Amino acid sequence: MQQFLPVSKKDMKERGIEQLDFVYVCGDAYVDHPSFGAAIICRILELHGYTVGIIPQPDWKDDNSINILGEPRLGFFVSAGNMDSMVNHYSVSKHHREYDNYSPGGKAGLRPDYATIVYCNLIRHTYKTKPIIIGGIEASLRRLAHYDYWSNKVRRSILLDSGADIISYGMGERSVVEIADCLASGMDVRDITYIDGTVYKTRDKSFTEDGIILPSFEEIKADKKTYAKSFYTQYVNTDAFTAKKLVETYDGAMYVIQNPPQKPLSRQEMDDVYAIEYMRAYHPMYEKDGGIPAIKEVKFSLISNRGCFGGCNFCALTFHQGRIIQSRSQESIIDEAKLITQDPEFKGYIHDVGGPTANFRNPSCKKQMEKGVCTNRQCLFPTKCPNLQVSHKEYVELLTKLRKLPKVKKVFVRSGVRFDYVMYDKDDTFLRDLCKYHISGQLKVAPEHISNNVLSYLGKPDISVYNAFCDKYAKINKELGLKQYLVPYLMSSHPGSTLDDAIALAEYLRDHHLSPEQVQDFYPTPSTISTTMYYTEIDPRDMKPVYVCKNPHEKAMQRALIQYKRPENYDLVKEALMKAGREDLIGFGEECLIPPRKIKGKNIKNNKKTSNERTKNRRRK
Repeated sequence: MQQFLPVSKKDMKERGIEQLDFVYVCGDAYVDHPSFGAAIICRILELHGYTVGIIPQPDWKDDNSINILGEPRLGFFVSAGNMDSMVNHYSVSKHHREYDNYSPGGKAGLRPDYATIVYCNLIRHTYKTKPIIIGGIEASLRRLAHYDYWSNKVRRSILLDSGADIISYGMGERSVVEIADCLASGMDVRDITYIDGTVYKTRDKSFTEDGIILPSFEEIKADKKTYAKSFYTQYVNTDAFTAKKLVETYDGAMYVIQNPPQKPLSRQEMDDVYAIEYMRAYHPMYEKDGGIPAIKEVKFSLISNRGCFGGCNFCALTFHQGRIIQSRSQESIIDEAKLITQDPEFKGYIHDVGGPTANFRNPSCKKQMEKGVCTNRQCLFPTKCPNLQVSHKEYVELLTKLRKLPKVKKVFVRSGVRFDYVMYDKDDTFLRDLCKYHISGQLKVAPEHISNNVLSYLGKPDISVYNAFCDKYAKINKELGLKQYLVPYLMSSHPGSTLDDAIALAEYLRDHHLSPEQVQDFYPTPSTISTTMYYTEIDPRDMKPVYVCKNPHEKAMQRALIQYKRPENYDLVKEALMKAGREDLIGFGEECLIPPRKIKGKNIKNNKKTSNERTKNRRRK
């Protein structure tokens, strides 16, 4: 009978396990579902014959919390969970979040800041020499020296601060098994230096001889230009076929060495990962606390792919999953769909079929699986690569088969849809089917901004592409007799965005009669091009200066302009318009954003006639 992994000595005894091979320490609550990295890694190890127990959310203030399963025979795996612990804890304004999707009942505060580091130090208090392997999004994106937004400083590789022995970066299915096999064979963890998808540390200089030598930690910490150059070298070395070994030096004597990434999983290997008999639920011990909120959206969703060749500069997927698309077979996905329809809680709705980008099912061009992705250009930015293969045929077939399954009433697509990729497809079948069958009233898309200046820093296509998509979307819905809308995701204060750009966005929203409910301030998370821009005020792609809005008040103005209709934003919007010399947008004219009001006893003279005249004059200029 399939069971949850052991979480106590009692569980071990019931399974006849005297000592576990590995203990997995995790910052999330224990959910045995393939949407959770901890579940995949533990089940993969189990599949290869290793016994694994899990300690979810240990009390980091209590040394004994790490001992509840005893000493593992081979070592510890440690992860902060499905999110970086700092992103999990803090909003972009660095205020504590009050809710945690990955904790019992949504309770916040059940994991520490910098959880990977804290857990590893907790282990080291008791187990001085036991191998520790760290992974997950937090370790993966902090594998070399990086800018940390929350402390506003450059931090060392997490491998050094945690005291761990190895980082398994990226998705890790192959590397963790190779590490486990090495340890099981009796190899010293310090000798495991050759596995792709890992980072290790050494004082032996001979290991650096065939690698790219990055600037030292001391150099990048002292000079932002050097930091930007170093990061971009890392960025163009994320492809499994072309990447070189990277070496980062600390204090002239310690070397942190990143091996090239693991090769992408084949379709069969992807199928094997999702064919494992997961419990597909949170552990029963959380029932009394109201369960784990994060399971609600993924329980009846299907992951069809991983990786993304979209190349958005603010996204860390390139660093974590890579740009080569890996996807499951239709048969694998349909088998899982049939499985979830048997769940007593299934109401007939598959919530999503997708991944980082829903409508990517295959590598962007034929050469990638042999030669890797290009290091000198993106697939979609600034324009479509001539070699890009555009087809939604297989995805359309998959969605068609899923919605014909017994017990299925509707199949939603809620993962991000890359609208520029849709526009490059000469066959409209996917967009037509999406509108007809797979959304309900609205489709969320992510233009992020409308200023081509800002879009170039975001790594997003020209606004004309989005406008063309809007027109096609409206046309198809009209032909289908449907009233459905687009809901654009927008970002404020991204590097490169000035007050003028924010005002241009507000005017666009006015002209298109849009009132966004959700606006995201740019969040500088580890290991993205955009975060490097934020910290250095340099675009690492061309090493040119870039304007960065860091003043909290100006950031508030940029955000308020996107929601200029809200009464509570009036003062900020007015201040922004006056600061930018755009008083023409204050008045009663159709093209005005806000009406005039008295400020400190003074009245801004503005009326419909003068407002419209000013706007016309500005357009002529």
